[in-house]
Amino acid sequence: MPLFDRVADLELTVERYELEPLVRKDAPGRTVVRLLGAGVEGLGEDVTYEPQTAGEPLALAGSTTLRSFSEALPELPGYRRWAFEGAALDLALRQNGLSLAAVIEREPQPVRFVVSQRAVEDWLALYPGLRFKLDARDSWSDEVVARLAATGAVDVVDLKGLYEGDWVDATPSAELYGRIAEAFPDAWLEDPRLNNETGPALEPHHRRITWDFPIHSVADVEALPFAPVCLNSKPSRFGTVQRLFDFYDYCEERGIAVYGGGQFELGPGRGQIQHLASFFHPDAPNDVAPGEYNAGVAPGLPQSPLPAASCEAGFR
Repeated sequence: MPLFDRVADLELTVERYELEPLVRKDAPGRTVVRLLGAGVEGLGEDVTYEPQTAGEPLALAGSTTLRSFSEALPELPGYRRWAFEGAALDLALRQNGLSLAAVIEREPQPVRFVVSQRAVEDWLALYPGLRFKLDARDSWSDEVVARLAATGAVDVVDLKGLYEGDWVDATPSAELYGRIAEAFPDAWLEDPRLNNETGPALEPHHRRITWDFPIHSVADVEALPFAPVCLNSKPSRFGTVQRLFDFYDYCEERGIAVYGGGQFELGPGRGQIQHLASFFHPDAPNDVAPGEYNAGVAPGLPQSPLPAASCEAGFR
């Protein structure tokens, strides 16, 4: 049975919703979506960079199913829609007294995670077993790359080739891509910008190329320039539970490996991406480290792997 069909007909009662801004000095704004009904609340997190305000009320009240709720949800930006869909899944499971594990019939597993932080040597001095996902940078000289590679701790290098903006510090070039590919022979190479210059440099490494930024649905996977071996799954990019679950089905049927990613979640969204990783890709280099890692190197942080997802009712 398709994954979404396992949750689609869960009965769901929504009476109202509330929005709670999450703002921290060291992080961009996020918003918690609370769906309330039958004395229960379901939570989701909008990971857009500006806290969401109520604006025009959404017509969400009523008794329905998860499928019907999704079909009736007004058009919303993708990240914002995921917040409502995640909250609806949480609420439906709680109202029916069910865990996600029970409904999808999967046993949760401990979750291996990587850390997306600089100062790799400082982190490793305190936590020698840490693994990393690093953003490539124009300042990565031969010496810098050699030093990072010598740690043996880098599982993924994000080439940032598909992003635009002044904040991107990795100019796509055959020199940079070739240097990274050769220095990290066992690492996944994420989101390169393939063109007449960079394409030949990465041609021998196609099996290590993985994608994140362009993946919002199965159709996006099928539109890639070549069949992938591995993909990054950021649930908030998919917008709906159905698109995400269809993606999981598609990858499993075709033997495509998956690892999870985050969007700097500050609230329930962080637990939800860890929850999903526990069922669908627990042993992958999941970029779902606990939020405490965002504050910098410090003692006493949770270590990989994280405990398996809870089998209590709900989706968090």
